[in-house]
Amino acid sequence: MIDLHTHTTFSDGELIPAELARRAAKAGYKGLAITDHADHSNMYLILENLQRFAQEAGPYLDINLAVGVELTHVPPGLIPGLITEARRAGAMLVVVHGETIVEPVARGTNLAAIEGGADVLAHPGLITEQEALLAAEKGVLLEITTRKGHSLTNGHVAMMARKCGAGLVIDNDAHAPGDLVSAEMRSMIAKGAGLTKEEHLQAERNAEALLSRVLGLHA
Repeated sequence: MIDLHTHTTFSDGELIPAELARRAAKAGYKGLAITDHADHSNMYLILENLQRFAQEAGPYLDINLAVGVELTHVPPGLIPGLITEARRAGAMLVVVHGETIVEPVARGTNLAAIEGGADVLAHPGLITEQEALLAAEKGVLLEITTRKGHSLTNGHVAMMARKCGAGLVIDNDAHAPGDLVSAEMRSMIAKGAGLTKEEHLQAERNAEALLSRVLGLHA
């Protein structure tokens, strides 16, 4: 299992990076991306600290670790530029907080994230066909989430991804220890979203391929 969307005390998570990595490894995860909530005010601070942690502690962890950010509630017009800026600042991958129906995310966020070339569009809510087609074209992965509330539109996301040929990943959006769901629960959530077994396995392969690419590993 791979989780490309998690949070620590550098934003609104409950765990420091070391404990998150340890708990994820014990829960059976082979790879983890720490992607704390970021905007123009805190992005460099987050990346600087996470990079230091990954450099110093990474070789001692029982899990492959990537450092990134989740751009959150950034005005849509600023998202593409901030994606580029995040990568220049050392983000291995960039997640964008999509238009979930349980938060007042600005309209146009999904499209801006896709146009800007984010790696993962998190919980994209009622994503449109136009957006899903563009995501397929640009290789932006759409998220099926295990997180309460955001998961209400998983079925719609799965349907649009299938219709438009967009890639999927399954993420926990973990903020606390209990958010790191088991392989069995991931499978049930995927099935509940309407994914076939092969679609679920492909989503897992998509996450593994992305993490392997950003870490320079052999997939």
